[in-house]
Amino acid sequence: MTLTAKGYGEFWASYEVGGIVPGQIPPQTLSAFAAACGIIVSSSRLRSVESTQVLAPGREFTRHDEMVEAPLPPPPWPGWVRLSPKIWGFFARFWWWFFNHHDGQETRHAAETRAERVAVMLEGLAGQGQNVLVVAHGFFNFMVGRALRRRGWRQTRSEGYKYWSTRRFERP
Repeated sequence: MTLTAKGYGEFWASYEVGGIVPGQIPPQTLSAFAAACGIIVSSSRLRSVESTQVLAPGREFTRHDEMVEAPLPPPPWPGWVRLSPKIWGFFARFWWWFFNHHDGQETRHAAETRAERVAVMLEGLAGQGQNVLVVAHGFFNFMVGRALRRRGWRQTRSEGYKYWSTRRFERP
């Protein structure tokens, strides 16, 4: 499938409000970690909420609007440029990150400020002496990780940015 910039914008908007694909199953190690966590928080987006419900069935968790994904508006390229959603995603993030192309959506600076607020919130939750599981979105998770490292946390595990991947942060 190839899309124009406008088509990618519509594709991304649809993806942002969708849930997980029926039948998706998280890795057993992640489910076991979720079972051992004392606190679970999630983005308010449907796919994060549904992922959390699959990971920790019956468990209470808090949904946070602050944890939604950073926007991904495509660059304003002409309609004859047609790319796959994956390639559009790369260029959209590149343009947003390096050229501050936000198309009226959240700017990089605003998202970094939001990531800092989330890092402070997570630090407070972890300060209660329990492991905290965060179920949110790839690039915004990266931004929160940067904020945590600036606050002195160490990343002790990373599985990349595929679905169900994990990153673990610990206080030194």
